[in-house]
This record gives sequence, C-alpha cells and structure tokens, in this order.
Amino acid sequence: MRRSLLTVPLLLALAACSPRDFLTRRLAADLIAGSEVFTTPQQFWMRTGVVSNKEYTSPEYLVLQRRGWVTATSAPCPAELAPPPCWDANLTPLGVDAFHDLVKNGDAGKQAFTVPVARREMIAVNGISKNDNLADVEFTWQWVATSEVGSALIAGNLQYKSTVGFKRYDDGWRVLDAQGAKAGQTLEDALKAAVPTT
Repeated sequence: MRRSLLTVPLLLALAACSPRDFLTRRLAADLIAGSEVFTTPQQFWMRTGVVSNKEYTSPEYLVLQRRGWVTATSAPCPAELAPPPCWDANLTPLGVDAFHDLVKNGDAGKQAFTVPVARREMIAVNGISKNDNLADVEFTWQWVATSEVGSALIAGNLQYKSTVGFKRYDDGWRVLDAQGAKAGQTLEDALKAAVPTT
C-alpha cells in the first residue's frame, strides 16, 4: 500500500514531462538532423561561357574535365576576368546528361546555375555537456552525394566533427539558431567550423 502511494506522485510528475525535457543523445541527434540548416543540401555553382583561368583550373572544374563533362577553348578575357588566359567553357554531351536532371527548369538556358550535389548525414552524437538550461552537443556528420555529379565532387567517407549549443525552454530543448543565440554556438556556425575527423 505504501509503495502504491509513493508511485502515484512519481507517475504524475513523469506524465507532466515531455520527451523534449530530457536532452538525450537520441533527442539531440533528431533535433540536429531535422533542422532546416542541417537538411540544406550542398550546392555546386556551375558556370559555362567565358571563365577565368583560376576558375577553369579549380579542383571542381578539373574533376568535371576528367569526367569528360566540360571542355573549353581559349577566349579573350573580359575586363572583369583579367588577367589572361580565359576559357570558353561548355558542357559536353556527357556533361549535359550528367547535369540534365539537376538543373532547375528556369535555369536550363543560363550560363550560371547551381545544382544540389550532397546532403548531410548524422553519424553520431559524441557527447553532451549540460550547464543548467544550456548545453553543448558534439556530433559527427558527413556529406553524402545525391547524384553522379555529387559523387564526382564530394570526397567519400570524410567525416566532420561539430559542436552546437542547445537551450532548454518551457516546451523542451531546442538547437540554438541565429535568433536565439546569446551563448553557445548556432548550428550554422557549428557546421561552418566543422573539423574533419579523418
């Protein structure tokens, strides 16, 4: 009987709590992985037409050239792209096939457009450090290619480590965003400051 009387208040107290009241690794992972910042895909800025030598010899364009997706001929440099040399870069038929499904309808005739190449994937929450209503969550994540172009441009299996701030509100824990960040690191800042782990 006495045990029953002690159990009732405990059950009532637990019933008043929401699952977001306890910052577990699983909750932290779900909140990070479900955030708008984390789910924003990585974009590649593709430009055809006259480009600078620096752009045409960048690592990304060199990959596209090796795949046979881009070719170029020498071209005069406009004033904004000087010094020479400059290149008139164009997609090859193989490049058109590779980029076809990635280009938005309104961008099809443009010489400069962005294409999504990868999405972030949560690997694990490595640890949580709490201090009253604030917490720092360290987690590991990686980019996962979402297309053939992404597979060519994204380094496979490179993992990153980030630390993001969390704050407990009346409705539970939340990932710090730009508006709510007074202490701790926002998710956007955490992803920008990511450190490769391998």
